Amino acid sequence: MKVTHLLTCLFLCITSVVLAQDKPEALAQKVADPWLALVDKGQYAETWQQASAAFKLQLTSDKWKEALVSARTPFGKVVKRTLGSAQYTTSLPNAPAGEYVVLQYQSDFENKSSATETVFMMKDADKQWRPVGYFIK
Repeated sequence: MKVTHLLTCLFLCITSVVLAQDKPEALAQKVADPWLALVDKGQYAETWQQASAAFKLQLTSDKWKEALVSARTPFGKVVKRTLGSAQYTTSLPNAPAGEYVVLQYQSDFENKSSATETVFMMKDADKQWRPVGYFIK
């Protein structure tokens, strides 16, 4: 009886972990985290390459680099970043209908503590999650 109970608990724990990893929020975060690491390293051209098709239509690689340099330089290097929230939605203001995940990170930087970074992820036509927007305040 105890072995059956233990196996049932183990099965439920494994199932809940697997199901949680398949959620859009978790799938989008798996792409967003390494993408943010590239932003942190100043690899802006690479972040533009990895962005969604809709993102690339909005601005060129050069404009993206210019915007990131302007936005991130005053903050300095990242000291700590923690996911605060992740929300799945099928609509965003001024965006076409689709599948989106809005990820908000609470981040500390060398020159600014307690900043909020927001990464908007979009499921592209090829069904892959890709960044479609980034804001920091």
